[in-house]
Amino acid sequence: MKIALLGYGKMGKTIEKIAIERDHTIVLKVDKDDNEYDLSEADVAIDFSIPPAAVTNITNCFNAGVQVVSGTTGWLEYYEEMVALCKEKKGGFIYASNYSLGVNMFFELNKKLARMMNPLEGYHITMEEIHHTEKLDTPSGTAITLAEGIIENTHKTAWQLDSGDANTIPIISKRIDKVPGTHTVTYSSEVDAIEIKHTAHNRNGFALGAVVAAEWLKGKAGVFGMKDVLGL
Repeated sequence: MKIALLGYGKMGKTIEKIAIERDHTIVLKVDKDDNEYDLSEADVAIDFSIPPAAVTNITNCFNAGVQVVSGTTGWLEYYEEMVALCKEKKGGFIYASNYSLGVNMFFELNKKLARMMNPLEGYHITMEEIHHTEKLDTPSGTAITLAEGIIENTHKTAWQLDSGDANTIPIISKRIDKVPGTHTVTYSSEVDAIEIKHTAHNRNGFALGAVVAAEWLKGKAGVFGMKDVLGL
């Protein structure tokens, strides 16, 4: 498979390494300051750029007839616009806030726990996410996805950064050097606490998931998520 890398920072370089190990070819590497590039040789593009560049990158892919796997977060106010463009161009699109195969299992576990806990009284839900100091968006896209999974399955109506009330989920965001990503969901009461946690040890899990998603997406048209890729 011929892959275009849109964004060639640390994640892009890790994706490159894993893609080559899986016998794929990198035909294009676009750094954050590149605005013009040729996608004609690519089967699939993987976008791990920065929020201001993501919409342009995704648009360029659809216009070039190239399927795109996007892992950039912080641009989702334009998501529906990108979905509409994908359908107009009969493109293929996967967006995920986190491509780690383990995290996507964690998303499903989070939803199931929320459904189980919802009828119980006296439990307060809190979330914490920790990332490296270079991460630009706060809270993380993964934390938002976890919060949305809880909201779908409980009486909670929204999430809020740092604090919350009876109807909202507080998300505490911390930035610590060299932490790839840790997410914790806690249900606490006066008598006990239940906690689920995912800890990434390095970037390899995110990169592997993105390459697996690109392999799955090649030749497909439509808008998909990691649940489709993993058959969840």
